[in-house]
Amino acid sequence: MSPLTERSARVAAAVKLHRHIGRRRAARFLAEGPNLVEAALRRGVVSELFATESAAQRFAGLLAHTPVQLVTERAAKVLSDTVTPVGLIAVCSMPEVSLDGVLAGAPSLLAVPVGVSEPGNAGTLIRLADAMGADAVVFAGHSVDPYNGKCLRASAGSIFSIPVVSEPDAEGAASCIRQAGLQVLATTLDGNVNLDEAELTDPTAWLFGPEAHGLPAEIVALATAKVRIPMAGAAESLNVAAAAAICLYETARRRRDAGPSATV
Repeated sequence: MSPLTERSARVAAAVKLHRHIGRRRAARFLAEGPNLVEAALRRGVVSELFATESAAQRFAGLLAHTPVQLVTERAAKVLSDTVTPVGLIAVCSMPEVSLDGVLAGAPSLLAVPVGVSEPGNAGTLIRLADAMGADAVVFAGHSVDPYNGKCLRASAGSIFSIPVVSEPDAEGAASCIRQAGLQVLATTLDGNVNLDEAELTDPTAWLFGPEAHGLPAEIVALATAKVRIPMAGAAESLNVAAAAAICLYETARRRRDAGPSATV
């Protein structure tokens, strides 16, 4: 096989990773742009790196110690899922992480989005969990694939810094987390515990549901407590990423105030 033919075959194989089924079968995903590529290189998960000639020159410092497959601008557009490609795309190996593995590490804080389908919200939630010191993010139920392009970009590289697990069985995931000794707090509009009064220094898993439907009743039933976020204004509910930001920040703040004896 000639070098040109081999390169074309590699590009064709990488393009299949735009689809969820392709990512699942290959256990690979695409990271595009200098920020994501740099984070992937730091994590050591890059198996191939494609760049146009102009991108290779522009990001020469970043790519100095990494083999690069030069591709045409046309090929870069095919590999990209953005409107204005920068011409830098990495094929990355999916980390081998499972809920059992996360729980075996005795986590003290988990973010558990349930049925979150919007990739921007999912990626933002990963970034929030990373920033607030959570041990992992567990996407439970029929949630978005965290390795699709929009979710990766919204995570701003945090997907390479924090374990991210997908568990289609939401009830099973919630049960396993509770059996591992964490309190499971469900965010609901009719919660019987105010966030200001919730005990947050114990090992905790936060359940977050989508804004449109909230958490399913069968999932809420598995929670240790139902927590409501006090709201003085007229808004009826919060976007899932906004709710997660408030709950995760309050947990981190409470633990900072509690000092070194706190779980985080």
